[in-house]
Amino acid sequence: MPEDEPKPTEQNATQADTTPKKVPKRKEVAAAPAEQMLPQPESNAVLPAPEKKVVRVTKKTPVTVGEHLIFGKYSAKDIVVRDPSIAPYITFSARQYPNIYGRRKYLAYYTSHITIVERLINKLMRGGTGKKVGGKVIKTEGRLQGKKLKVMHVVEDAFDSINKNTGKNPLQVLVDALQNSAPIEDTTRVRYGGISYNVAVGISAERRLNVALKNVALAALVSAFRARRSLSEALASELTQAANKDPNSYAIKKKVELERIARSAR
Repeated sequence: MPEDEPKPTEQNATQADTTPKKVPKRKEVAAAPAEQMLPQPESNAVLPAPEKKVVRVTKKTPVTVGEHLIFGKYSAKDIVVRDPSIAPYITFSARQYPNIYGRRKYLAYYTSHITIVERLINKLMRGGTGKKVGGKVIKTEGRLQGKKLKVMHVVEDAFDSINKNTGKNPLQVLVDALQNSAPIEDTTRVRYGGISYNVAVGISAERRLNVALKNVALAALVSAFRARRSLSEALASELTQAANKDPNSYAIKKKVELERIARSAR
């Protein structure tokens, strides 16, 4: 090595390492043509309406009352329940045909999860009265037992008849009929020292609704048994009379009778 050139030191080595390196330039991307760029809305411009999204109802999607029409005709969105005690037990599902196939029968308060129309259908599926009601003992040998589809069509025809004759929503007529025919008091038998007494007791809200449904269904079966009118016509007539508080209604008569006996047993 020639003597004129300086020897490399540590300081010179570090300075050589810190010298800036040349960075390769990035490739420039060509701008999009003016035809593909979205137009910017002006201050007074009218924006287009957003497209409506179709929401599919699944098990995890919450369903509100009134999204589906019962029997494909009647909406339950504007139904009014004036009685606050039975209001939690009157429900309407989003099914077009009210049938849950007994899926919730192991839940507590099972009947409160069933739509009120299906509960009426279940009350109509019986073989007869089994005792003397209105001077008749009806034994139909199970003509309606287990035939839910047949009874469902009977209720649908009854609703059509109510809508045609009164011009009202048959679901509201059904709710009014159950409110007017639900008894408030009943009697029970109490035994003290070998002597039985009839004591007046109040009825729970769920039982009030059960008794009203039973009387409405029984009235339709009794009036249509060996008569010229069909079961759907008898059911429509009973619901209309009970909704109007007609004293000729069988359900209203049973309510008045139960409350009269309870008053005398106080």
